[in-house]
Amino acid sequence: MKERFEVGYVARAHGTRGEVVVKTFDPASEVLMSVDRVWVRRKDGSELEMTIEEVGQQNKDLRVAFTGVHKREAAEALVGTTVMVFRADLEAPEVGEFFQGDLVGMEARTADGRLLGTIEEIWNSGPVPNLVIRDGATEIMVPFAEEFVPKVDLAARVVTVIPLEYTE
Repeated sequence: MKERFEVGYVARAHGTRGEVVVKTFDPASEVLMSVDRVWVRRKDGSELEMTIEEVGQQNKDLRVAFTGVHKREAAEALVGTTVMVFRADLEAPEVGEFFQGDLVGMEARTADGRLLGTIEEIWNSGPVPNLVIRDGATEIMVPFAEEFVPKVDLAARVVTVIPLEYTE
């Protein structure tokens, strides 16, 4: 199981005191309000743990103040940074449930076992999340709903998918 989950990214600096606006991949997520630390991956690939001082609502996004980031220039340097939370800081899911982040990296297969690709991302842009499945240059998106994703086998790292059929 992954130690960390991507939850969003730093979209922009906010104000002059070093705060940033974080856009979460799931707009309804409140996970940053319940943790004290995050792991960040900067655009240059460097990574580090950061402590959260304060989180507040900024329209539909979150305004975050990090320990040690007290000037706008320092906040601007974080723009584009990927924000992750630690599994250990989250309540464990109930039996039969899982974190969406656990799906990333799993194989997506049809009910008859045909490999469609690997789940690379999860987009939360509508009423249900969408699995982004890639196999080389081929990319498909599948709604993460029971009618399209009837089975998730965490142990085997396989998700059974019924791809959408597009007809003219």
